[in-house]
Amino acid sequence: MRTVQILLTTFATVILLVSCGKLGKWGADKENVSGGETIIETGTLEAINNKLFILPRYSMYWWEMRIIGMLEHGTKVNEGDSVIQIDPSDVNKFIIERETNLETQLANLEKMEVTNNNQIRDLESRIRNEMATFDLKKIELESSRFETDRHRAIKQLEFKQAEITLAKEKRKLELAKIVISNDTKIQQIRIRQIKDDIESFTLILPMLTVRTPVAGVFQRGRNMRNGTLLNTGDMAMPSYSMGNVPELKWMRVNSFINENDFRKIHVGQKVIVRLDALPEMKFNGEVSYLGKLCRQKEQNSRQKGFDVEVKMLDTDERLKPGMTVSCEFLPN
Repeated sequence: MRTVQILLTTFATVILLVSCGKLGKWGADKENVSGGETIIETGTLEAINNKLFILPRYSMYWWEMRIIGMLEHGTKVNEGDSVIQIDPSDVNKFIIERETNLETQLANLEKMEVTNNNQIRDLESRIRNEMATFDLKKIELESSRFETDRHRAIKQLEFKQAEITLAKEKRKLELAKIVISNDTKIQQIRIRQIKDDIESFTLILPMLTVRTPVAGVFQRGRNMRNGTLLNTGDMAMPSYSMGNVPELKWMRVNSFINENDFRKIHVGQKVIVRLDALPEMKFNGEVSYLGKLCRQKEQNSRQKGFDVEVKMLDTDERLKPGMTVSCEFLPN
């Protein structure tokens, strides 16, 4: 009986030692695996070059402008294609009003020049008359040398009065020339401003046909009043997006990495990207940006981590903005 107990005890000890040995070996393998394990996170595709079409403030005269033409949402476009047409009627109306005003102001300038010339000639004629009077009084004064003192005093007063009148008329001419010059300059500035308005408004007209500088897929903007997609006839306001065209050639993935894996990720690290819609397809990528600040993954989530951007190194027509992908961050 004692021999059986000894054998059972020995057998149990051997089994325990073997189990411990296997467990120790399994733990070492896990550490090796964890040292080179891959990290897989989900993400969303986004175009690297996304051209926004924002209505600028063309002038102080227009706060809103009407859309009279727009491509359908999701239309494929090439570089230089027209995507949005803004109503040019208000701009054309302003151009016509300015052109009419320009004609009026040019006529006023011609009328002003005729009036000013007549005024100058009239003042010059009066100066010539006063100069003749002045010369006459001067001769009379010189001739009064042999007259009585009373008569000579009268001639001196008349000569002085003629001298003052002549100086006054000359001063009137000088002042009139200054006023005419200033009035002419003001009128010329007014005309130049109108011409500048016509030129600037004319330059706006081709800008009302919005063309895409990149090839991609046109996406309509949202109506700020009701949140629906913009449509023909809607009013667009400055600083709001009327639409956009993401360039589909080069894409990136916006992803998120758990805070515990932050040290395992670095810029330039290779990534295998798979579309959820086509999981059998593999695309090459690399980490192009790693966030510096830790944040919550979602508003009510307890999971924290860092933003990660993965630049796609492959281009493919099947890669579309908004598609969900999985990113496999390869170990170094």
